[in-house]
Amino acid sequence: MNWDDTTDAASAEERLVGSGADREDQAVEAALRPKDLGEFIGQEKVREQLDLVLRAARARGATADHVLLSGAPGLGKTTLSMIIAAEMGAPIRITSGPAIQHAGDLAAILSSLQEGEVLFLDEIHRMSRPAEEMLYMAMEDFRVDVVVGKGPGATAIPLELPPFTLVGATTRAGLLPPPLRDRFGFTAHMEFYEPTELERVVHRSASLLDVEIDTDGAAEIAGRSRGTPRIANRLLRRVRDYAQVKADGIIDRDIAAAALKVYEVDARGLDRLDRAVLQALLKLFGGGPVGLSTLAVAVGEERETVEEVAEPFLVREGLLARTPRGRVATPAAWAHLGLTPPRSTAAGGGQQDLFGA
Repeated sequence: MNWDDTTDAASAEERLVGSGADREDQAVEAALRPKDLGEFIGQEKVREQLDLVLRAARARGATADHVLLSGAPGLGKTTLSMIIAAEMGAPIRITSGPAIQHAGDLAAILSSLQEGEVLFLDEIHRMSRPAEEMLYMAMEDFRVDVVVGKGPGATAIPLELPPFTLVGATTRAGLLPPPLRDRFGFTAHMEFYEPTELERVVHRSASLLDVEIDTDGAAEIAGRSRGTPRIANRLLRRVRDYAQVKADGIIDRDIAAAALKVYEVDARGLDRLDRAVLQALLKLFGGGPVGLSTLAVAVGEERETVEEVAEPFLVREGLLARTPRGRVATPAAWAHLGLTPPRSTAAGGGQQDLFGA
C-alpha cells in the first residue's frame, strides 16, 4: 500500500473517498508503509526502473540520480521517497514546495544536508521562483550562491554542497518549468491501481492491522477505492469499525457492502458529492451541457470544489464529459443512477436535436 501526503483541495480531506491525507491517515500510514521495493505493491514499471537506478548507484558507490515522481495524490510518491532513502542506506529530509517561499529557506535546508542524504520535496511545482532558480545550480553543480547584503554592496558567496539526491513529487507535472524538469535523472509517472492490485493492498493492510478479511470482502473494498491505495486503506478501517460493532469482526462481501452503504460509498466508489453532481446534471439539466458555475450552484458547492474534487473521478470513470459548451453526462451516468435519458440524448443527438440540427 502506497500513499503520499498531498491533497488537491481542502474539502477533499473531509471525504471518505478523498485522496488527501488527514492526521489519522498519516498516523496509520506510518505503520503500514512498505519498507523496500520488494514490499511495494503495484507500479510495476516504475519499481523495475527505479530498482535499476538504485542498484547501479550502489554498485558505483555514488549518490543516486535526482528523481521526479508525478501522479495523483495517494498513489505512493512519499512512500517511494522513503524507500529510495532506505535502499540507499541514507537519511531522508522531508519538506514541501509551499514551505519554501524564499531562496534563503532553501539555502538553509541544502547547507545542512549530509553527504548522500535524500531530500524529499513534496508539491515541488508550488515552490517560489527564486528558490527554484537556486535549486537549478544545487542539483547540477552541488553548490549555491548565497547573497549577502543588498544593493550595489551585495556579495554572492559560493557555498559547496555535499552530493545529495533530490526526490521531487508533484500532482501537476505540467506546471514544472522545463529547466527544472530536465535536471532530474529519472522521472516516473504513478498510475492508478487496478482492482486486483488494490485487493493485495487491502489484504496486506488487514494483516498488519490484525483484521480478518476474506477474498470477496477485499474485492468489494478494492472495487470502491477509486484506484487509490490511500482510499482503500481508509475504507478498510471504516469497514473494520462496522464489522466490530455490527458483526463478529470478520469482513466478507456482505459486511463490506453494508458498511460502505452506511458511509454512502457506492459500488463504483462515488460518494454523496459525486452523486449530487450527477443527479443535478441529469435531473435538473437533462444531461447538459451546463456551465460549471451553474452546476456548482445547483449542488450547493463552490465552483472549485466541483471542478477539483468531484469532476476528475467522474471524467475518469466515463460518467461526465467536459465540452466547450459545458458539462455533459454520458450514457453511463444515466445507467449508473438508474435513470432513463431523454430520447434525444439516448439517440446521441443532445440538445441540438431540439432545434432539428
